[in-house]
Amino acid sequence: MKYEHFIIKYRWWFIIIPIIITVLAAIPLAKTKVNPDLEKYLPENTPAMLAKAKTDSLFGNSDPVILIFETTDVLNTETLTRLKNLSRAFHKANEFDGVISLYDTKSIKGAYGAMVVDPVIKRIPKTEIQREQLRKEIRQNELAYKLVVSEDFSKTVIILKVASGITDEQVVHTIKRTLHEFPGSETVYKGGTVYLRVQVNSDISRDMLILMPLGMLIMILFLLLSFREWKSVALPFLVVAMSIVISLGFFPLMGWELSIITILAPIMMIAIANNYGVHFIARYQELNAANPQWSMKEITKNVLYHLKKPVIITGLTTIAGILGLVVHILLPAKQLGIAASLGIAFALLLSISFIPAMMATMKKGKALKSLTQEKAGIIEKGLSRLAKLSTNRPIVILFVFGSFLLLAGAGIVHLQVDSNSENFLPSKHPFRQATSIVNEDFGGTKYLTVLFEGDMKDPKLLQRLDHYETELKKNPSVGSVMSIASILKIMSRAINDKGDEFYDKIPDTREAVAQYIELYSMSGEPEDFDDLVNFDYTQALLIVQFRADSKNALDNVIDEIDRLTVDDPNRSIIGGYCLVDKELAEAVVHGQYNSLLFAILIIALLLVLIFRSFVSGLLGSLPLLFTVITLFGTMGWLGIKLDIGTAMLSSIAIGIGVDYTIHFFWRYRYELGSGKSHEEAIATTLTTTGRGITINAFSVMLGFVILFVSSFLTIKYFAFLIIFSVLLCLLCALILIPALCLLIKPKFLEKKP
Repeated sequence: MKYEHFIIKYRWWFIIIPIIITVLAAIPLAKTKVNPDLEKYLPENTPAMLAKAKTDSLFGNSDPVILIFETTDVLNTETLTRLKNLSRAFHKANEFDGVISLYDTKSIKGAYGAMVVDPVIKRIPKTEIQREQLRKEIRQNELAYKLVVSEDFSKTVIILKVASGITDEQVVHTIKRTLHEFPGSETVYKGGTVYLRVQVNSDISRDMLILMPLGMLIMILFLLLSFREWKSVALPFLVVAMSIVISLGFFPLMGWELSIITILAPIMMIAIANNYGVHFIARYQELNAANPQWSMKEITKNVLYHLKKPVIITGLTTIAGILGLVVHILLPAKQLGIAASLGIAFALLLSISFIPAMMATMKKGKALKSLTQEKAGIIEKGLSRLAKLSTNRPIVILFVFGSFLLLAGAGIVHLQVDSNSENFLPSKHPFRQATSIVNEDFGGTKYLTVLFEGDMKDPKLLQRLDHYETELKKNPSVGSVMSIASILKIMSRAINDKGDEFYDKIPDTREAVAQYIELYSMSGEPEDFDDLVNFDYTQALLIVQFRADSKNALDNVIDEIDRLTVDDPNRSIIGGYCLVDKELAEAVVHGQYNSLLFAILIIALLLVLIFRSFVSGLLGSLPLLFTVITLFGTMGWLGIKLDIGTAMLSSIAIGIGVDYTIHFFWRYRYELGSGKSHEEAIATTLTTTGRGITINAFSVMLGFVILFVSSFLTIKYFAFLIIFSVLLCLLCALILIPALCLLIKPKFLEKKP
């Protein structure tokens, strides 16, 4: 017991040094920042990020802000006056490079053989006749109808193109100030990735302020209910608090920022970091009840002697499981894996040094009645019944678990990946309402841009663009398709009569194309096409606007675009924010596979090394495989999709769940070594160590319960699934593993530790 004597002898050093380290780690916390930008979750060198960066550098920011105005009739005088004032104000604002509204959209017509380019609204109608005439003109204008005004004229939009170098906060402040300056009775909805980022930023900060204190409170109450004495609550609580500081302090120290994913770090500490302390306290109470004559130092030495190895082993396997996130492609997932592992490692060190050092300085408490023969508690009674079930009906247990696995696992075929970042927010959130309106009335919230390079006045190239537009518009998900080719066709209808050879057609010579553009510039502004073609007509965009609420719908449109344009010699790249969403979804799948495989292999290898048996790796991995298959199958049956939040489930779940199996193995081997039969060893293990395992598991589950009050749907789903997976791991450790051990009687557990 050299280590135990060392801890007791220098206990004050083992108390003071961790406190100093924690205080030093808390200093950088003031510099913690939040990153709500989902684009930054992917490495910058992915194809989608490179494509978006190129198109943005050529044609400006491709993530517009969309303001939706809803009223009975948007052509009423008050609404049109407000739109006019707002449009002018946004044009003057330095935060925006471009504005699209009813006052900025053009009407291209022909008059006496010439092309006339006017704003859709030249003047506000004063009479009902003028209003109906304007309504008729808008319906005939494909640049306005269903793009900036809805089919029933109850909604209209102002689309703002954000200037480079402008922060989200500046954009939101300018819009808020301008809307306040020009008030109206219309209902205003705000959409676009700027507002998504701002909302995510706000919700992350809110979650951090609410979830941590609430989680700590729940943990304190549960530990008090389980251990029924304050010292037994204080020690695990201190370990959790100190590990949270260590894990969060690592973020600013490394220059990392908090994200939707990494806000899980403190919650993971609350749920996991008290695990090891819980086992120490449970064993202390067990020994205190069995040996009332022992002093606190004697109990501490005995607890440390028997638990330091299994606690270290379970800590290492938990760290190994969570480190599986390091091989994830998503940057925040990697960061979470490192920071959480660091926090858990610190909690592990505290559990085998700080907690016993603190215990040695405290007075011994009264023995719990439930641990003496006077009165058995609920947990003790339940574990005693499970012991009888495992030893009497092992075959039945295997059949039940096997049947449940097959039934639940069948749901994996229904499991889907969610590529829509908007789904992080609840369906009734104002941002989601804005998204729904744009999808229903304005062509969709998704944009894809296809960059073409070459002579953009070449009729053959323009005709190909026109063909792509025609084919894409047949797709029911596509709301609109726009390019310089569609503008030229509108011009052709303006200066040619129906029945003419060139009516509604791309001109057949380069000179004729140039003439169309020259005619337009006489009445309109050449800058009107800046979003579609560059100044010297060597690069142009085909812009596809569509609806996609699932990865399959997104893939359908992307595949259609690729099929049409893949052989075009002038096609350069396909870009757009939704491609980033698509890559995020694919990263979720690949990251899930890689991190899961890594975690299970590392844990199995650790078990083989610890117990010096290949069978231990297989047997210890069974609960993990059972949990993972059941978990993903349940997600499929319930329609819960894999996204950037739920993608981390498997690594975290198996990192937590393997602890229970190891603690069972360790105590079971000890009881067998003391001369007990397999049945007696199982009964003793479940009614002693099983108590610590049960309290531990429910403490973890309660720690994650607080995530149900998160602002993000994906975090709420994560909470439900992680609680479900921990419950499965607990049932495996208390029922399945004992039944298997009784049937197999593995030799590695018959060796003395």
